[in-house]
Amino acid sequence: MAQKVLIKGNEAIGEAAIMAGCRHFFGYPITPQNEVAEYISKRMPQVGGCFLQAESELAAINMVYGAAGAGARVMTSSSSPGISLMQEGISYIAASELPCLIVNVMRGGPGLGGIQPSQADYFQATKGGGHGDYRLVVLAPSTIQEMIDLIVEGFDIADQYRNPVMILADGMLGQMMEPVVLEPKKRIERQLPAKDWATTGCDGSRPRNVINSLFMIPEQLEQRNLVLIDKYKRIEQNEVQYQSIDIEGADAVLVAYGTMARIARTVAKKAKELGISVGILRPITLWPFPYDAVAAIGDIPNVKAVFSIEMSAGQMVEDVKLGISGKKPVYFYGRTGGMIPSPNEVLDYICDVLEVR
Repeated sequence: MAQKVLIKGNEAIGEAAIMAGCRHFFGYPITPQNEVAEYISKRMPQVGGCFLQAESELAAINMVYGAAGAGARVMTSSSSPGISLMQEGISYIAASELPCLIVNVMRGGPGLGGIQPSQADYFQATKGGGHGDYRLVVLAPSTIQEMIDLIVEGFDIADQYRNPVMILADGMLGQMMEPVVLEPKKRIERQLPAKDWATTGCDGSRPRNVINSLFMIPEQLEQRNLVLIDKYKRIEQNEVQYQSIDIEGADAVLVAYGTMARIARTVAKKAKELGISVGILRPITLWPFPYDAVAAIGDIPNVKAVFSIEMSAGQMVEDVKLGISGKKPVYFYGRTGGMIPSPNEVLDYICDVLEVR
């Protein structure tokens, strides 16, 4: 039976993973996501799972590699600098076509930065922070309930495509509390393939399974890349998710994700009081990015400008510009280093650009 509870975002991440059938977690503490591991360390033994605090993020991601290779539903979580340390392992996991879930509760940077919320890891997540031609499916929740639902769905996506999936949250979503229903929403019925590739041992009953990303012969390595590229094309065709709010007839459209999408809703409400119609496009998948939905904004006659609002120096704005393809002017407003833009300052910027008050 569904329960409605008040829960912290980081704790919800842990509970959602367990609801999704995850029974293996490997990680290393870093603020502002420490409560994820703390919560899972208590819950995993209760469901017969394995929690292990590794000696470093490098060790943690390689433990994920091993467990995923054995066919387990496995997860790690960290925050920005910790995710940076995992990049080599993430590239290995993607190249080896192994499913897993990676959670990044972003903090301010660059460098060690600070522990306040940020969205400055967009490039790292969506463009491939590690080496080689690989992609992660990147899901960006804007509420704790959606974070729960996307974690459950994210594990299924990972298994369907044999690919790592990242949940890109931020310190605010991790630390805030909201009432949620601890039962996943009705999910897309995915036909999840059997994990007949897993290294589970066979006692000679079948050919042995080998998981590997090393191909010394260039032709073989290129063939592996072509297989991955074909998979990424299928993901782009099938997995784009976004939310569109009051875009038709809008004077301006805000493109925002995560915490900034919450702020965008307040901006739109305040703008309406001034007689300005503001629509919102909220990407839920940051990769694959909803380019077609952004392109459609360019064909709406009333729209005078498109704004990418972010807690960064300007990263998603590049994808917004690619989608618009010059049909409408694109503007950027953001704060960095853990500063969260207020609705009023965003609205002031919109009014300045539109020359209205």
